[in-house]
Amino acid sequence: MQDKDTTISTLFQLFRPVLSDDLWVHIYEKVPGTDRHIRKLKTVQLFELLIHAEMQSYRSLDEISNSLNDEELSQLIRLESISSSTISRRLRVLPLEITQILFNSITSQVGRELGFHLIRQKLGSLYLIDSTTISLCLSQYLWAEFRKTKGGVKAHLRLKFDGESTPDKVIVTPAKPADKTQMDQLIVDEEGALNVFDRGYVDYKKWDDYCQNGIRFTSRLKDNAIIDVLEEFPLKAGSPVKKDQKVRLGKAGVNQMNHEVRLVITEDLEGKPIVIVTNDFNLSAEEISDIYRYRWKIELFFKWIKQHLQIKHLFSKGKLGVENQIYIALMTYCLLQLIKLKAGFKGNLLAIKRLLLTCLHEPFTDFVRKLYAKGKRPSKGRQAVDPVKSFGRTYWQFLSGECPDLFYSSEIIL
Repeated sequence: MQDKDTTISTLFQLFRPVLSDDLWVHIYEKVPGTDRHIRKLKTVQLFELLIHAEMQSYRSLDEISNSLNDEELSQLIRLESISSSTISRRLRVLPLEITQILFNSITSQVGRELGFHLIRQKLGSLYLIDSTTISLCLSQYLWAEFRKTKGGVKAHLRLKFDGESTPDKVIVTPAKPADKTQMDQLIVDEEGALNVFDRGYVDYKKWDDYCQNGIRFTSRLKDNAIIDVLEEFPLKAGSPVKKDQKVRLGKAGVNQMNHEVRLVITEDLEGKPIVIVTNDFNLSAEEISDIYRYRWKIELFFKWIKQHLQIKHLFSKGKLGVENQIYIALMTYCLLQLIKLKAGFKGNLLAIKRLLLTCLHEPFTDFVRKLYAKGKRPSKGRQAVDPVKSFGRTYWQFLSGECPDLFYSSEIIL
């Protein structure tokens, strides 16, 4: 194997947050016995292989095993070869606590690098909560019950949003339980936090508890909700908000809330009403409307990781292996965010990923230079077509005999 300094490579910069000595000392203290009796494929090497697999969107363990034929990757990971069965076994028994410690460490680094942006300074810390379902074959994933003939898992996610979307917490469950069963685990109760979620989390009893404990939330209300209007708030002139009210939700004597909440009605791009409920009476109605629109960012996040990372094709059939893979996919997203922040790049994350894949073994300085390089042949955009000139060229071609097939159409035009 060639004697090459791999620590200057772009791939090393991607792996760097996972390789901290202090981090692994902490892991060994928290999870005693990590790597004990492991002769080949240490835990840190397993993470490096799987993060690389997420980047490359590998679909099988064989592809991961064969990736070590790349001499530079092999040298960086310090592993010449490994069988797919060994990778499968290590992933299947990898303690989830280790993966969670790494995930929390990386997300904390992203938070420190991002700092405080305008959204957080103005509205507080926004936490977007939702879930996404990954369909599975029930006969191979018996624990992942969903429907009679279909299996699946749900990734219940909390996303921290401050102009950038950063995974903050994830819970993986079989797909069958409703979203709101995990709500208490995902809600943030710290001062200044605002939890934003959709209609799948409507639960008046829980909302009463949140009001009682000072936990701020914003959600969309179901169409069949029973609403008792207590007060109408004035609206600003020209506001996109149609109504701003103090209300009490639910049917008296059945499920009516003890606490009053606020109802803000606005419209979507098609003019359809959007009914938003919140227990925050300090923000303006327009700010509440904007906050709920930010919730769409978590839908875009789910779409991104499903399209550009390996989260739909799972490497393990066991519950622990599936949980580990979903965590590692989210970690990979965060590592790409750190590369973007390190490079000071203002473009989208997909541009980072695409270029990074072509520069993995090049020096990081070369990667940054290429990231900022201007195209050699900038496009002028689609040019407007002059119909008079277009007809003139076509008519000339007809007269010269270059386009005999135009005879009948040209005769009609003339």
